[in-house]
Amino acid sequence: MERQDELNGAIESLNHQNAMEEPGSPTLSPKLEDLSIMDRSDNYWPVPNEEKKLDMDNTKTRDDNSIQMKNLNVDDRTPLCVGLGPYFADGKRRVDYVLAYNIQKPNSARRKSPKFADGNFVRRLRRSLSLRNSRAPLQPKEDPEIAAQEQQTDYHEDDKRFRREEFEENLVQTGLELEKDEQSKIPGVVFLKIHAPWNVLCREAEFMKLKMPTTKVFDVKQGGNIVEKIRLFIHKVTAPLHPKVDNIQPQCVKSLCHPFSREKEHMFDLSDKDKFFDSKTRSAIVYEVLKRTRCTRATYSMGITSLLANGVYTSAYPPHDGDIEGLNAEPNDRKTLYEEWASYSVFYKYQPIGLIRKYFGEKVGLYFAWLGVYTQMLIPAAIVGVIVFLYGCATVDDNIPSMEICDPRNNITMCPLCDSACSYWKLVTACGTARASHLFDNPATVFFSIFMALWAVLFMEHWKRRQIRLNYVWDLTGFGEEEEDHNRAEYELRVMQKAMRQENSTSKGEKVKLTCTDRLPAYLTMVAMMAFMISVTFVIVFGVILYRISIKTALHISTYPAARYNVRATVKTTAAIINLIVIIILDEIYGAVARWLTVLEVPKTDRSFEERLIFKTFILKFVNAFTPIVYLAFFRGRLVGRPGKYLYVVGSYRMEECAHAGCLMELCIQLCITMLGKQLIQNNLFEIGIPKLKKMLRKKKSDLDTKREEELAKTLQRHEKDHFLGPFVGLNPEYMEMIIQFGMVTLFVASFPLAPLFALLNNIIEIRLDAKKFVMELRRPIAVKAKDIGIWYNLLRGLSKVAVILNAFVIAFTSDFIPRLVYQYMYSPDGTMHGFVNHSLSYFNVSDFQPGTDPIQPMILGHKVNTCRYKDYREPPWSNTPYDLSKEFWAILAVRLAFVVVFQNVVMLMSDFVDWLIPDIPKDISLQIHKEKVLMVELFMKEEQRRRLTLRDSHKWNSSTSPSSSNKSLLQRTRSKT
Repeated sequence: MERQDELNGAIESLNHQNAMEEPGSPTLSPKLEDLSIMDRSDNYWPVPNEEKKLDMDNTKTRDDNSIQMKNLNVDDRTPLCVGLGPYFADGKRRVDYVLAYNIQKPNSARRKSPKFADGNFVRRLRRSLSLRNSRAPLQPKEDPEIAAQEQQTDYHEDDKRFRREEFEENLVQTGLELEKDEQSKIPGVVFLKIHAPWNVLCREAEFMKLKMPTTKVFDVKQGGNIVEKIRLFIHKVTAPLHPKVDNIQPQCVKSLCHPFSREKEHMFDLSDKDKFFDSKTRSAIVYEVLKRTRCTRATYSMGITSLLANGVYTSAYPPHDGDIEGLNAEPNDRKTLYEEWASYSVFYKYQPIGLIRKYFGEKVGLYFAWLGVYTQMLIPAAIVGVIVFLYGCATVDDNIPSMEICDPRNNITMCPLCDSACSYWKLVTACGTARASHLFDNPATVFFSIFMALWAVLFMEHWKRRQIRLNYVWDLTGFGEEEEDHNRAEYELRVMQKAMRQENSTSKGEKVKLTCTDRLPAYLTMVAMMAFMISVTFVIVFGVILYRISIKTALHISTYPAARYNVRATVKTTAAIINLIVIIILDEIYGAVARWLTVLEVPKTDRSFEERLIFKTFILKFVNAFTPIVYLAFFRGRLVGRPGKYLYVVGSYRMEECAHAGCLMELCIQLCITMLGKQLIQNNLFEIGIPKLKKMLRKKKSDLDTKREEELAKTLQRHEKDHFLGPFVGLNPEYMEMIIQFGMVTLFVASFPLAPLFALLNNIIEIRLDAKKFVMELRRPIAVKAKDIGIWYNLLRGLSKVAVILNAFVIAFTSDFIPRLVYQYMYSPDGTMHGFVNHSLSYFNVSDFQPGTDPIQPMILGHKVNTCRYKDYREPPWSNTPYDLSKEFWAILAVRLAFVVVFQNVVMLMSDFVDWLIPDIPKDISLQIHKEKVLMVELFMKEEQRRRLTLRDSHKWNSSTSPSSSNKSLLQRTRSKT
């Protein structure tokens, strides 16, 4: 009883402190004069009472009895004013951010918190309230709801309620205005709507050093050189391809921007204060305040991320601007994006990158700008790839080696493809494979490999220039130079735990931080897990190899004629499909493992966390996707041995051989199935199906049936509709799938010239699919500034360098380009390709088979076979050194190695020359940046001159109100005479 009375007294005391002046108001907001004032050294500035009452234009239209936080009842719902986005109940104050949490159902029994049973509850409560001024680390810049999923803890309802109350009190103290919607039409969910008044926006904009437009407007010179004239001409010709987006300013006019300052408000364009800070900037400002606001009634200080992780709040998101469909949908940026960007009917149009940046922020805008540039650059690559493929189709009938294989008069008997079960076979049966191989293995392939290497360099240079131009247009020049990357909450927690353990052994002035020794277990775990995951990939690839060997033998000994028909094609296709399924499954596992390993390392900053996560994920997914392809390109057919002395693995499994035309055709099939499968299944179907499945699960958890939900959807407010949307999970998955695709396009393009075409078709769909997902399926992400695409650019450059080397080896060792070249210019009697097939085949005496490996059926077409042929350069059985490597083998090997060296150095030299030839910064942009600096100096000079004139006029006015200097001097002379 005593503890219960003490608890009730504590709750009553807290409610009394939270009571508002207005009778009947809720007990969730404190009096403004009772709030403690923060020091400047803390995470946010103090808000004096007179400044809080000063809300510029907003306070003029607000009711005199309005309060900074109120509960919204059903009767309080007033029609929203005509405008963009959701509003408070008064229809005037805009909702800039939304917090949601679940409340316990009335019929369910509430569990008691164990902390309430503590007799020292009041003392701990007072102590925690006194710790509000403690400095706390900033939270990550990513979506807090996603970052919060790493740590889930069950807290009792009373604990959550008290933490919410303290957090909301602290939010009000920062100057934010709150409105609680407890009568939401979504059962069991309460929404806390947050509005940032004008004074808070100005204060935080100055603190964040946001560049805002000034009153100074200048003309952007388009340039008079030939390049600019060509660009303007192309722009006019392609005018129908541009989206119909209203531009506030013409492209030839730009506002001079400067970091916002409240002391220099007159310099900025404040003609329309409601639109001075757009919705993206307002939500970003509110999120900065949320990150700095702390809740100290826990064992450690809790920010918005920790509150979300512990279930105090269930979701946090900025609301979308408005509806995109329906009769009540007012014109807004979201609706414009839906009509001009997120629709498949406008797939042929350019993306409205400026509007994407305005609505979603610079980081999202840069991703779609990069994706657009990549897709545009795929157009010439796809055209050249199709031409190379058509060249192969046109010359297949003139290809002498394939004609010799298809000629039945040659009557070449080949050695068995497997032991015992397989019989001898005629080379003419490989006619179809030989003709198909010529489509991808022809002299044009070498040209296409060189072209794609230069294409990759041009793509990187084009993107660098495009990125610089966007930085200038978006006023990001200089951004990041003075930006401070704050510590992550998990890092600060670990540091605090370490400091508590070393409290007695550490001096007061020594700063505690995590060292390599502290992270050593995580590093060892990371290395071991990465090695294990890569080993799993190798083991699975080896399992698929054993599948191919065993299924080939099984099909050869099958009694069904249909099974024996076209064994090679069946084995290749089924093995490629198995590889695809394994790749898709392991991709999901590797993504989760990479995140888990990165969390174990406890990186200090958000940037470090993201880069480590990207690097691990890229390594695992790259190895997963390309290991089967690398095996087919460089290892299959080279670890075989020869007839009579084959190489065996796992007992009696004989390593598989390439077809007579080489392994390039099988490599092409593997690339085609993997690329198309990943694009259709993983990238498109998963992106459509998984969000819809998650949405269905969220609807099921909301206890609403379909009919009732359709009825409520018509009356739900904007923040309630956004609650049903999926959370934003970041851009890493989007970048990752495009980087893997870039590797498919460039690394082995010599074996699959149609890869750019398939990538182009996929990206056209991918852009609109991602756009639809961002506009319709996901909650609005927090706007994050970024001036580049980060570590992804370095990965692209690395892939483009590796692509040159890999393509050189594919041409030299996988294809028959070098053997044909050597035969034509060294061994051909007439300088043509006649006789190349016979030259590339060696002889084997069937009597030299190892016991038990010779065919069960030693005859073919009624004739006994004495010698058979196999593809290799070895001495015949009648020579002095039978079955040894011949001199032709060493000559071809030398030419192959020389080709790799020459090809790599020539292409690298050409790439570096192109890189040097094209400047990173466009000339017109560099001139405009210099012009802006000059104009900024002039503006400050005029401002300084105006300030001096103002001080001079003020001094004159003060002089005129005081006694004149002449009267003073006359009075002094009179006194001296006296």
